[in-house]
Amino acid sequence: MRSSRYRTAPGVSATPYTRDQGIGWSEYRLDKRFERVQANAELAALFECEPGERLLARYFVFHGNDEPTQMSTSYVRWSDVAGTPVADPINEPWPGGTRAQLGSLGIRVNRITESFTAAMPTEVEAATLGVGDGVPVLRVHPTPHRGHTKGTKALPLLAVA
Repeated sequence: MRSSRYRTAPGVSATPYTRDQGIGWSEYRLDKRFERVQANAELAALFECEPGERLLARYFVFHGNDEPTQMSTSYVRWSDVAGTPVADPINEPWPGGTRAQLGSLGIRVNRITESFTAAMPTEVEAATLGVGDGVPVLRVHPTPHRGHTKGTKALPLLAVA
């Protein structure tokens, strides 16, 4: 994926998704659900925190021209977003995506690493995205970093392969 997908421009309503899809803001729709969760062992390792630390889980289904094409679950530290506009799903979609959200809180993301896996979709993924039998999905795991530590972990961004 192109690194330019994460760049923002002042006054431009775009996200990495709209850039990847080549669509305008009016062609973009986002279904979203937020909930506070406690970090399990896997999330605690990713966030370099103790199990049980409070996180905000954000579940998204991305639509381009009314077609669902991607799903995503991302987590941010509750201590970073509590009481801010980032914690309120009414503010989604947010121009610039997660990187811009963190920036609005004074958290500078200085790099993003991505890893990829492919697998058959779960039943929920197949039903949500309308994926047929035998069609794999590509899972993109972007990790924004601040300084030398991990700042937030998005698990996973799901796109039809």
